Amino acid sequence: MSMSNENSHLLAGKHAVVTGAGRGIGRSIALALAQAGANVAVTARTPSEIDQLAGEIRALGLQSLAVTCDVTDPEQVTHMATTLIEGLGGVDILVNNAGNAGSHKFLNHSDELWHRMLSINLTSVYYVTKAFVPPLIEQRFGRIINIASIASRVGGSYIAAYTAAKHGVLGLTRALAVELIPYNITVNAICPGYVNSPMTDASVSNIVARTGMPESKARETLENTSPQKRLIEPEEVAAIAVFLAQDINSGITGQAINIDGGGVMS
Repeated sequence: MSMSNENSHLLAGKHAVVTGAGRGIGRSIALALAQAGANVAVTARTPSEIDQLAGEIRALGLQSLAVTCDVTDPEQVTHMATTLIEGLGGVDILVNNAGNAGSHKFLNHSDELWHRMLSINLTSVYYVTKAFVPPLIEQRFGRIINIASIASRVGGSYIAAYTAAKHGVLGLTRALAVELIPYNITVNAICPGYVNSPMTDASVSNIVARTGMPESKARETLENTSPQKRLIEPEEVAAIAVFLAQDINSGITGQAINIDGGGVMS
């Protein structure tokens, strides 16, 4: 199967890496980058999911590699980065998508939950970016795209640890954007609201378990956090990633792009 998409030339010849690519937003971003012409390497913790995804990308006539990695482990990250950079023959676009959500009221908040949320959502971005930045600096070009959250912009009940971690991602994005400007590397964040993804499915299940609310009502509660009364689709987030990855958008850096149906307008 070959690409017929009219956008298949936008990222032709580029090499991209997407973390947390096995499902949801990460999977959609990897496919969208490939459909725009990029060779895409994918990483996540579940081998079967990323192996299948890499096969789909290769079916488009593009190069793809899949490496299993826990991005909270710096040694695994170093191995993953070395393997993918060598395998692809370089990297131009890095998408830090891996993450997870967890909630608890702050009263009697678990220290384990706090450390886990910071590890998977913030420290992982630090480890992965640190591993990939050297070749980007050497070639004096790069696009780093961090999948943050609308929780990077505002607070919310019961998600103190997640909110703190995602605010940290936005802070790291801005600091790196300033530091990497001399090397023609842009660093931006995408801040989705609730997305129609497995992570939101888990949030729905959590609401049901804690409140006894019917699943449909729990999902509706999350949909109603958006003025558009709906969940964001993963493909909408992926489209912004493709936009930010393009050469033409070199003037956009240090930015946080909200995609939450108009809930947060700043």
